[in-house]
Amino acid sequence: MNTRFDPRALPGGRRLPTDVEFDPEATDPVESRIAGRAMVVVVTDRLGGQEDAIGPLVTELLGEEGFIVGGVVGVAAEETEVRKALETAVVGGFDFVVTVGGTGVGPRDITPEVTEEILDKRLPGIAEAVRSSGLTAGAVDSIVSRGHVGVSGSTVVANLAPSRAAIRDGMATLCPLVSYVVAELSDIDEL
Repeated sequence: MNTRFDPRALPGGRRLPTDVEFDPEATDPVESRIAGRAMVVVVTDRLGGQEDAIGPLVTELLGEEGFIVGGVVGVAAEETEVRKALETAVVGGFDFVVTVGGTGVGPRDITPEVTEEILDKRLPGIAEAVRSSGLTAGAVDSIVSRGHVGVSGSTVVANLAPSRAAIRDGMATLCPLVSYVVAELSDIDEL
């Protein structure tokens, strides 16, 4: 049976607005799929400068993988701020939330602890894949990252280290795996 792929369809029965362009004749879900809605949370104490480039970089990489980015939020490295941003993404129905920063061993690096508290299910294999690929790419902060990947409600949450190398490599590793998990959570048959 040849079913047509609807690129406006998002997980959970939602649809993209009609002003989003797509090829209505497309039948290949790999070429025209929308992976889901994503949110980026930049955790830092130093907003301005290099940190301001993190949001656009992650947004670009998510877009290349078929995610529609619904927001980029910068928060201080404080437990309540990080928790509020993560809970907003989960309650807001985002499929994927990526946090960048706060994953190291410094006294204000609290992103993994806050993330662990809101997760319903951890996906340690994906977190280890990110660290392993970071080792191969030489992204030192990715290797020593304590970041988690898991599911809260129907939202996949992932923590990345903040260097450009860790972000680029981490996103290349994360996105195909997260797309699979989002599809599984949404009961989408990609085959």
